[in-house]
Amino acid sequence: ASPSPEGVYLHTNAKRTLQETSIPGFIRIVERGWTDHFPFYRLECEEDMNFDPGYEPDWAVISTVKKDREHWAFSLPLSELYSLRRARFSLGRNFMVLTSRGGHPLPPLHFHRGGTRELLKALHHYIVLDQSPVDGRLFLAYPRDSSSEAFPQTFDKLQILDDGSDIVARFIHDPYATTFGGFSKVTNFFRAALRPPDAPVRQAAHGPGLPAQPDDEPGFELITCGVELGPRPDVTRGQPLDKWEEFLDSEGRVTDPEKVKELVFRGGITPSLRKEVWKFLLGFYPWKSTSKEREDILRVKTDEYFRMKVQWKSVSEEQEMRNTLLRGYRSLIERDVNRTDRNNTFFSGNDNPGLTLLHDVLMTYCMYNFDLGYVQGMSDLLSPILFVTQNEVESFWCLTGFMELVHHNFEESQEAMKEQLLQLSILLKALDPELCDFLDSQDSGSLCFCFRWLLIWFKREFSFEDILTLWEVLWSQLPCSNFHLLIACSILESQRGELIGSDHDFNTILKHINELTMKLDLQSVLRDAEAIYLQLVCCKDLPRKVKQVLGLCEPSSSEEATPDSQSSETEHLLCQAEGGAASSHVPTYP
Repeated sequence: ASPSPEGVYLHTNAKRTLQETSIPGFIRIVERGWTDHFPFYRLECEEDMNFDPGYEPDWAVISTVKKDREHWAFSLPLSELYSLRRARFSLGRNFMVLTSRGGHPLPPLHFHRGGTRELLKALHHYIVLDQSPVDGRLFLAYPRDSSSEAFPQTFDKLQILDDGSDIVARFIHDPYATTFGGFSKVTNFFRAALRPPDAPVRQAAHGPGLPAQPDDEPGFELITCGVELGPRPDVTRGQPLDKWEEFLDSEGRVTDPEKVKELVFRGGITPSLRKEVWKFLLGFYPWKSTSKEREDILRVKTDEYFRMKVQWKSVSEEQEMRNTLLRGYRSLIERDVNRTDRNNTFFSGNDNPGLTLLHDVLMTYCMYNFDLGYVQGMSDLLSPILFVTQNEVESFWCLTGFMELVHHNFEESQEAMKEQLLQLSILLKALDPELCDFLDSQDSGSLCFCFRWLLIWFKREFSFEDILTLWEVLWSQLPCSNFHLLIACSILESQRGELIGSDHDFNTILKHINELTMKLDLQSVLRDAEAIYLQLVCCKDLPRKVKQVLGLCEPSSSEEATPDSQSSETEHLLCQAEGGAASSHVPTYP
């Protein structure tokens, strides 16, 4: 027998809830007698009923396996093995799918602790695996006999799978920590991340003469069918908002909030006004509130903040020892505070009061939203707000407003992050099918390298000062609520010349994108992102899925609703833009 290392998982289905879908076990190649003077080998997989996962995941994407399920096992003669396919679905998983000569696929297998290479080397002793000329993911199995000389590829040249199990396990069980740790270290095995959760594994193997079928992508339209987008207009940026009093009436109300938002979108805010305007953009103050009403709001919110702060400050050490969740939140916050923006003078050095404020606001947020608590990355969202407001209470309530926009990014299901990556893929396929085809050919079509971009709104990609401008532009919610996806498209398109036609593979693409940090010109990215938006909204044959991402049409009843305000803004813009998309006219966003 030729056993593989521990950690083989049999994936029984692709339900959204991952309960009882990942069954641990072991796989062997076993000699089972002789036939016609030749040994008869079978590939056998059995469930491990005494499984010990060997880790305590703090971000468990794979649920703990229950022991009261039915027994799972399979056995297949190697002579009946027709093909082996690399397949992918769901977040952070790569699978090996075996298909019999009868066309029946076996349940997908994944080696969470490594072992794929050992299994394939063992198989290579008994059969020949030859890569299909029409499908790079498909490897056809042939008996190993004298005709095997016709297959020149060695096992090492096939490069069917590369384990990289440590980094894969890290991403599966803690995607945020792995993301912040730097994507440049991610190995080949990560290439299959972020497959749509309901995507089935392809079940029919292709013969050498049959065309390959594309990966199933539920929820996608075919948008590479030659839609003419038309010319991309020239866009100019404006000057920062530098006057505030002229927008206030005698009682302190903002007379034209939409004009303010338009100016913020067009050029940002001058630093001296950020402290005041951000409180409106993030919902701390209503746009129509008077100066007197804002004084009352501040007094009430101050009291509310300190009541919540007292809740965690008054917990004794003995109490905290019996509160695992609170203790865990505190540990994560203390760790992240000590490494958040330490190059900024507001947070640099030891015993810095800025660090104390950062810690206290995040701990109080755990009291405010205990269900979500603290997830790595939230300190990145707070630090610019605290830097601008220089006030504990105001920074807290501005953070809650920001989290209203992005809290779903940090939810344990990760469905929102997967959905945003799918939406980004939809946009990119409409904009640049050639770039998408190249990324797909290098197993990078999932755009997993954009995970950090979307999670914390490019916080690690631009300088601290640029982030202040970028975030206030995004907080304007113009021209649509998914403008951050268009920014990602702008960055990716700016790199197409470096990527297409190069010898980049999955690893080097990941490394190249990761190394763009602090090398991007924000104003150029913003101009291109807005130009992309105008180019798309002026296309009369734009696929419905693209329109939905941009808020140009209502989703179907089975999909999430698009905010009404977003639809009205984009509809107004579309009417303006129809007159001349190729001109340098700068539209006014309502």
